[in-house]
Amino acid sequence: MNQYETTIILTPLLSEEVAKEVIAKFTKVLTDNGAEIVQEDNWGLKKLAYPIEKKSTGYYHLTEYKVSGEVIGKFELELKRDERVMRFLTVRLDKHAVAYNEKKRNGAFNKKKAEAAN
Repeated sequence: MNQYETTIILTPLLSEEVAKEVIAKFTKVLTDNGAEIVQEDNWGLKKLAYPIEKKSTGYYHLTEYKVSGEVIGKFELELKRDERVMRFLTVRLDKHAVAYNEKKRNGAFNKKKAEAAN
């Protein structure tokens, strides 16, 4: 099983509750196909670098998970079919990216903790 990271940008016209429901739907697609969710990170409403579908903001959500490669095609097909998803990007993480994310989750890059240690 490989480790993947998917960033999803949802349309800003959704309410917070509906955005959470959409993300829960996609998380369920992953878990129903045998994925192990490592971490989910909801970034909320952010400004886009360039307009997409005449919108300048979007709801960002990042999901890190472990799954076999065959499931990625099914998952991305579900993302493409949902009109509330403006963009998405799935990346397979190599061993260095996995180690970096693990350190980040454990707070190795937290400035307050680093300053307190000095």
